[in-house]
Amino acid sequence: MSTAARLDLRLVDHDKERIAKAAALRGVTVSTFVREVALREADAAIAANTAVTLSAEESRRFLATLDAPFQPNARLQRAMDQATRASRR
Repeated sequence: MSTAARLDLRLVDHDKERIAKAAALRGVTVSTFVREVALREADAAIAANTAVTLSAEESRRFLATLDAPFQPNARLQRAMDQATRASRR
C-alpha cells in the first residue's frame, strides 16, 4: 500500500478560482483535477526529455551505422588489446 503525500501550492485568488471552475466543469474535485493535470504534464516533460526524434536523413545514417561492420577506433583497439593481454596472465 502506498502512502499519500501532500503537495501545497500558493496561488493568488484568481488562479485558485480558475482551477476550481475547471475542476467543476470536469466534475471532479480540485485535488483530483490538479493531480491529473500535473501528472499529465509531468509525463509529457519526461517523455520529451527521454525520447529521441531523428529526421529521415538522421534515421538513414543511424541505421546504416548499425548495419556496418564494427570498426573500433585506435584508442578502443588499444584498450581491447590490453584487456586481452591481461586476461591471458
